[in-house]
Amino acid sequence: MEYDVTIIGCGIVGLSVGYHLKKERPGLQLAFIEKEKDIAKHQTGRNSGVIHSGIYYKPGSAKARNCKQGYDLLVQFCKEQEIHFEICGKLIVATDANEEKALDTIYERGVENGLKGLKTLNSEEIMAIEPYVRGTKGILVPQAGIVDYSQVAKKLKENLEEMGAHFFFGNALKEISGKEKLILSFGNNKIVSKYMVNCAGLYSDKIAKMNGVKLKAKIIPFKGEYFLIKENKRYLIKNLVYPVPDPKFPFLGVHFTRRINGEIDAGPNAVLALGREGYHKFEINFKELIESVFFKGFLRMALRYWKVGIYEMHRSFSKKAFVKSLQKLVPEIREEDLKVGNSGIRAQICYENGKLADDFLIQYSANAVHVVNAPSPAATSSLQIGKTICNKLISRI
Repeated sequence: MEYDVTIIGCGIVGLSVGYHLKKERPGLQLAFIEKEKDIAKHQTGRNSGVIHSGIYYKPGSAKARNCKQGYDLLVQFCKEQEIHFEICGKLIVATDANEEKALDTIYERGVENGLKGLKTLNSEEIMAIEPYVRGTKGILVPQAGIVDYSQVAKKLKENLEEMGAHFFFGNALKEISGKEKLILSFGNNKIVSKYMVNCAGLYSDKIAKMNGVKLKAKIIPFKGEYFLIKENKRYLIKNLVYPVPDPKFPFLGVHFTRRINGEIDAGPNAVLALGREGYHKFEINFKELIESVFFKGFLRMALRYWKVGIYEMHRSFSKKAFVKSLQKLVPEIREEDLKVGNSGIRAQICYENGKLADDFLIQYSANAVHVVNAPSPAATSSLQIGKTICNKLISRI
């Protein structure tokens, strides 16, 4: 069968692209190819469930624009589809003078990005909101919230099925051939498609190269490992508590997150994953690991930030070191208060010069769109990313 558009990947971004395409053009022949047997098995189903406000991102950047617009679309979608979510607010907390300066920059970015109701807090005001959190200065971000993104993805899929989209599960894309029309080979199947949208997450760089895109970059998988606060100590955290992030890295640091089911995550750290799907500590894909560590961009980054890397690895293997990081914000927390939680892997583009991409990266060609870099806040931004890609494609079809 021939399709107008085929989307590679059934994470929340790919599903959002398809949802908008079918809403705009109900008669569009739309297909999905997903190597797993169901949707949302990787970044979508393994993230922290935070609805991000957009406070951190450089004004004018793709992250800032898409997060702010995507936030509104996400909240609207959750209300329409009766998906449980909460706008609970969060605290970003500084613990010394240097962090206070960085916190001021974050506040200014939030104002520039159009956030209303931001409030700076002193140590007493922090404790009035989160009694067990200690800091010298904080920001209250009232827009932040929580949701289960797997449920959002499930509703998107249900809508797509009702609108007539076709899903091919259980086979990874093997080959792309053809010029005017693409021939997509997966498993023992081949389909013809006028356009392709690559939303393959951890493998999006490989799909892009399969389609002839010359990337001077590679996805480096960074694993985030979480602990869960035991039920009898959940009173230590009411909602969301974040440290001041290191501006050199596109990560938000070890934080506390109340999930929509009531569980409280503590984490994550950020260590090199031993495979693009190496979720367990000793789960190794040697081919993918060698590809990562011998990529010249990774080597340059590792030489530049080896001290940080060693510390993150140490914290991965030492619960005591992990707890020490948490105690900067919540001094009362102890090792025995935590149990091992989930882990996720962030698909992070690293350039040949050793720099990590700090923004969304979407590349367009004659008959393909490649979402190459879409880490956090991609889930919050997903409906806006999908809308943007949809509008680009509709203008061509």
